[in-house]
Amino acid sequence: MYFILFIKTFIYFAVAEKNNTFPGTENWRCLRFLFKYVHKTTEIRCQEKSRGGLSYEVILAEPAPNVAVPKRPVTPGKNVSVEEIDHKLKAAEERRISLEAKKMADISNKLAKVEEATRKKDEITNEFISQTKEQLESKMELHVEKREAIISDMKEKLKIHAQEIEKTRETLEQQKASEQKAIEEKLKIAKFLRDENIKKMLDRLKEHIIKIMCSN
Repeated sequence: MYFILFIKTFIYFAVAEKNNTFPGTENWRCLRFLFKYVHKTTEIRCQEKSRGGLSYEVILAEPAPNVAVPKRPVTPGKNVSVEEIDHKLKAAEERRISLEAKKMADISNKLAKVEEATRKKDEITNEFISQTKEQLESKMELHVEKREAIISDMKEKLKIHAQEIEKTRETLEQQKASEQKAIEEKLKIAKFLRDENIKKMLDRLKEHIIKIMCSN
């Protein structure tokens, strides 16, 4: 068994040296065990055969007699009284209660900070809404005033325009009446002149007929 373990350990170290890796804990234990029990009866010869490689020759002596592996001493347990256990349990309970109280206090502080931040945020939001509402109302009032002023101006202009139209209509009616009267006067004069001309023509015709009759 020692021979196989020894060969395994040295083969691992040869590979580790070649690959430049650190040996594991299990192989260190094996190496310490072999050095402890067989280093006096074991001869190791090492020769470098090639670059980067090693060749080991292991010569073992007669196997050693059975050696008892020393057992790990058992540490005696400490005698603990019931009072000490109760005291430790109470101390642990007090620590637990203290930690819970601290956690609750931290949670309360965080909640208070969150509530304060929420309150400030609500105040800022309400103030912004109030200012915005006042600005909108002021703009609406100004807009209404401008609109009323424009409507009033338009009404005044329409009123003046209607008055001018009425004056124009009255003037046209007066002109129409004057022209109608002048036409009627002209027609009367023309009729009178026509009647006079007809009367004169009839008188001349009568005189001519009388002359003709007298000459016959």
